Amino acid sequence: MLRRLPPSEATGLRTSARHSLAELYRPADLVVLGLGVMIGAGIFSIAGRQAATMAGPGVILSFMIAGIACLLACLCYAELASTIPASGSAYTFTYVIFGEVWAWIIGWALILELQLAAAVVAKAWAELTVRAFADFGIALPRHDLVGGALTAFILVVLTGVVAVNTRIGLRALWIMVAAKLLAIGAVIVVGALHVDASNFGDLYAPPKPLDVPPSTVLDVVIGQSHAFGWAGIFAAAPAIAFAYIGFDIVATAAEETANAPRAVPKGMIRSLVVATVIYLAVAVVMVGMIPYRRISTDAPLSSAFRGVGVDWMVHVIDIGAVLGLTTVILVLIVGQTRVLFSMARDGLIPRGLSAISRRYHTPSRMTLVIGVVAVLLATFAPVFTLQQLVVMGALFAFLFVSAGVIVMRRRMPDLERGFRVPLSPLVPVLSLVATLWLMVNLQVPTWAWFGLWMVFGMLVYLVYGRRHSLLAPPRDEPPAAARGRHRR
Repeated sequence: MLRRLPPSEATGLRTSARHSLAELYRPADLVVLGLGVMIGAGIFSIAGRQAATMAGPGVILSFMIAGIACLLACLCYAELASTIPASGSAYTFTYVIFGEVWAWIIGWALILELQLAAAVVAKAWAELTVRAFADFGIALPRHDLVGGALTAFILVVLTGVVAVNTRIGLRALWIMVAAKLLAIGAVIVVGALHVDASNFGDLYAPPKPLDVPPSTVLDVVIGQSHAFGWAGIFAAAPAIAFAYIGFDIVATAAEETANAPRAVPKGMIRSLVVATVIYLAVAVVMVGMIPYRRISTDAPLSSAFRGVGVDWMVHVIDIGAVLGLTTVILVLIVGQTRVLFSMARDGLIPRGLSAISRRYHTPSRMTLVIGVVAVLLATFAPVFTLQQLVVMGALFAFLFVSAGVIVMRRRMPDLERGFRVPLSPLVPVLSLVATLWLMVNLQVPTWAWFGLWMVFGMLVYLVYGRRHSLLAPPRDEPPAAARGRHRR
C-alpha cells in the first residue's frame, strides 16, 4: 500500500515499460468523444421508461439530479486530469495519490465497467438493428443466432477500427455523432410541436408503495419499495446516471491530447453539459407529448410519436438509436484500451499487452484482446441482467476521484494544475455524498456481484500484479529499503 507512483513518472516515459501514444485529439475532438459515449440509444427510451415506471413527470427532476451528481464528479476528474494527464484516468490518479493496491482496485472496477458496458451495448445494438429493419419493412429472424451474429459483427468491426487506425475511428466518430445529433434535433423540434402542457402537471406524481420485496440498498434500509413521489424521483436518478456515465472516458485520452492540462478539463465539462441539456430537452418533449400513464415502456418515444400521428419520426429514431449505440461501443473500446494499456505498462498485468504496433502506432494487441473478451461476454454472459454493474464500477471510481482531489491538495499542493475545482473541499465532499446516494439506490444483487468481482481482483493482484509491478523491489532488496524508496 506504500508504493505510490511519482507524478513525474505518471506523465513521463519510463524505460522498457512506459510507451508513448501519438498525439491525436484536439479540444473539439474531446467534446465529440464525450458526446459519442454519453448519447446513445438510451436518449430515446430512458426518459419514457423512468417516467412510466418510477418518476412520472418528475423524471425531468431526476435528470437534473443525476446531471448535478455527475457534474460534481466531472469537476473532480477535471482537476486530476489537468494535473496528471495520463491515459489511465482514475487508475493512474489513484496510483499517484493513494498507492498501488488502491490503483489496482480502481483499475479492476474500470475493467468491469468498460468491458461489460461494451458487451451490453453491443447486444442492445443488435436488438435495435433488428427492430429498425422491421420498422423499414425488412423482417429479420428474431432468434439468438441472428442477434449473436450482429453483436459479434459490430464488435469485430469497431475493434478492428480502433486497433488499426484510431484516426479513422475519430473521423467516423465525428460523422456518426453529427448524424445522431441531427436525429435528436429532429425529435426535439417535431416533438415540441405536439407538447401538451397539462401533461407536466406539477412534475409530481402521488407516491405509490410497491408490493414487491425491497430491491435496492435504500429500500432494504427503509423496508419498503416506492415508485413515484420524491422517492421515485430520486430512485430514477441512478438509472439515468447510467446514461451520463462516459464523460470520464475523455480523461483516458489525455496522453494523446495537445495541451492536455487545459484541453481535457474543458472537453469533459463541455461534453457533459451539452449531453445534460440534450437529455433534458428530450425528457421534456417525452413527458409533454403524452401522459406518463400512457407511455409504453417498450419503445417510449416511438410510441409517443405514433400516438400523435407522426409515424415517420419512428425511422428517424431508429437511425439515431443505431448510430448512437455504434459511437458508444467505439468510445468504450478506446477507453478500455487506454486503461488496460496503462495497467500493462505499469506491470500489473502482462507488459507485452502494452506494446505499440510499429505499423499502426496503436496498442493493437491490447485492443484485440478487449474485442475478443467483449464478444465472449456478449455471447455467453447474461449481460442485460448485470448492466447495473457498469454503473457500480463507474460510481466506485467517482468516489476515489472525489476523495483524491482533497488528498492531493494536501499532499501535493505544489503540483501544477490546469484546472482547479471551485470551492474545494466543499465540491469534492458534495460529489462524495451524491455518488454514495446514487450507489445506495442500486440493487442489492449488484453490490453482491461487485463484491465478488473485487475479491477475485485482489486474488489476481496478489498472485501476479504485486510481484510484477514496476515499483516492486528487486528480489535482493531488503523490504525496509524498498519501503523507503517508494514512499513519496
